[in-house]
Formats: sequence, C-alpha cells, structure tokens
Amino acid sequence: MKRKVLIFGAGKVGTTIAHLLHHAQNYEVTLADKSEQALERAVKTVPVKSVVLDATDVGMMQEAFKDVDQVVSAGPYFVNKFIAEAALHAGVSYFDLTEDRETTAHIRELAKQAKSGQVFMPQCGLAPGFIGILAADLARGFDSILDIKMRVGALPQFPTNMLMYNLTWSTDGVVNEYINPCEALHDGKIVEMQALEGLESFSLDGITYEAFNTSGGLGTLCETLEGKVQRLDYKSVRYPGHRYLMQFLIRDLRLSERREMLKDILENALPITPQDVVLTFCTVTGYKDGRLTQVSDARKIYDQMVHGEHWSAIQLTTAASLCAVLDLHAEDFLPEQGFVRQEDVPLKPFLENRFGRYYQVEQVEHLANSARIVPA
Repeated sequence: MKRKVLIFGAGKVGTTIAHLLHHAQNYEVTLADKSEQALERAVKTVPVKSVVLDATDVGMMQEAFKDVDQVVSAGPYFVNKFIAEAALHAGVSYFDLTEDRETTAHIRELAKQAKSGQVFMPQCGLAPGFIGILAADLARGFDSILDIKMRVGALPQFPTNMLMYNLTWSTDGVVNEYINPCEALHDGKIVEMQALEGLESFSLDGITYEAFNTSGGLGTLCETLEGKVQRLDYKSVRYPGHRYLMQFLIRDLRLSERREMLKDILENALPITPQDVVLTFCTVTGYKDGRLTQVSDARKIYDQMVHGEHWSAIQLTTAASLCAVLDLHAEDFLPEQGFVRQEDVPLKPFLENRFGRYYQVEQVEHLANSARIVPA
C-alpha cells in the first residue's frame, strides 16, 4: 500500500522531496503551502495533490493531517513548532530539515507525548542530517576518540562576486547559522562558540577552501557524544574571503541585530544558481587496537538531471536525505516511537537506499574503510 505523506513547503526543497517520493511510486504525496502561487508553480512540474494551509493555524493543520501517515516540514524553521504540534495531536509521525537548536528542543519535548508508532525526527537534511549519520558511523569503529571534525559546504561551481557565494538554499537558514551560537565539545564537555570564528584553511581535490564555525550543523551529536569524545566541531565550508566579508556585514555593520535587513540585502544582491556543488568532509581521530588512527570521508555531489528535471546539488542532497529517512522509518530501521536522532540512522542501509544513493556520486576521497596511521 502507498504511504500517505503531506509535505509542507512548496519551495525548492519541498518540491524536490515531492518529486522524489512521487516517482518512487509507493508514496501518495500531498504538497501544502500558504501560497497558492507557490503551489501552482510546483504542481506544474510534479502531478501531486496540493492544498493551501497556514502553518500557524494548528487546528487547520490537524484537520489536514487526519488522513496521512507522515508529515514533512520543508518550510522555514520558525513554522516547525506549529506543524509538529499539529502532528502530535493528529497522531502522525513528523520529519523536518531544521538547523535551529531552539526549534529542535521544542520538538524533542513534544516527542515525549508521542503515541505508539509515532516518531518525531527533525534535522533530516544535509547538515544537520547526513553529516551526523556519517560522523556517528565513523566514530563507531574506534575504541576511544580524540577528535571529530565535520565540514560541509554548498557552493557555486562558478563564483563571480566578492562573497564568492550564491544563494543555494533558505536565506533564513543562512542568516541563522551565521549569527546564532554554535555548540562544540571541548575536553569532553559541551561548550558554546561564536559563529564565524575558528577560521581554518584546507585543500581538497586541488581546490583551496576556508571553514568557520556556524550554528546548527551538529544536530544532537554533542549531547550524544559528551564525555565520549574530547573534541567535536562543525564548520561551514566556503571559498577564501567569504567569511571576512560576512563578518563585516554581521558584526561591523551590526546586521546581526537587523536580520530582516541582512536577508533582504542577500536576496537582492546574490543570485540563486542551479550550478552548485555540495562538499562533505569528516575526519575522526582516536585509538584503534592501541594505535593512534585517523579515518576520513570526503565527497562531492554536483547538480544533475533527475526524472527530467535539473536539480541543484543542495536541493538533491537535502531532499534525498529526508526521503531516505522516510524509507528507513517505514522499513523498521529506526526507533518506533518518540524522538529520533540522526545518529540513530545506520549509514550502510542509508547509502544503499534508493534515495541515499545520491550521496555516492562523485566521491573525491572515500577512506571510511581504511585508516591512516599517525605516529603516537
């Protein structure tokens, strides 16, 4: 039987999720949004049901959720609390893409009231999402762990502006991660760090990148690994020079206090681009059989044609990660009730999944099954 899924958010990622599930042929998809125009644009490319819904109207949402098995929020992070509350009362499982820590904490509290067979699983995208699944899997191969470094970038292939950046996903999300506090582990304890700090430089596949602290990418890993890992951090990857100019805007011009203005500036100055690349790079250092060992995994995924549509890499990786999790939930790979973390997802079934396989495209370096020994 087809599983009935309602997706809230008819933007780029929500529409991509609808495409993937529709073409999988065992999901019955309904796409919802408060904008009739957004829905009309979306259903021109994917023939699914559509319904106009206001996410802040919990009663309306509950009514719409009565006849579905799973609810997915692909809207901005600030609507997720309302959607999750409606899902709770309707008795359906809930999934989202949020990077916002406060929103995730709220959903975790709601999950304590989950009914039998009902799960609440936020942070199911790229970062948080796949990068946490990957890091947790690499970590399981160690007897004790010193460092976990998680680096993710969604970058234009052909940057032409001073920021060396194009808008590839939610502007609200970008602003959020550049301003909000960042979690990390230091000496095995959870600490808060400032966004845009911790600048570093590295090269991969002959290209030089920079990386710096951003908020939300770790998901729940800090809590899960506290006391078990000495150092754990997450940084966003950009081309060199990007962080310097963002720091000027956010700190020197104090646009951190005027987020709507910062969002407006970015959306009117930086064009979107479908020609992008997603980079993931994770390194774990610790002890295996008494030897100090480092294991790394690096991947690049490019924009591509899928089901006759040209999708950006960030659209595809974000949507594919969530769709893979929906499949794994239906196939009983995940906990059956309550709050589910990304680190609860097994990597091997994820990558073998019909949606998770998109993460196997264009691997730059894949060292998950071999180790580099570092002299102690």
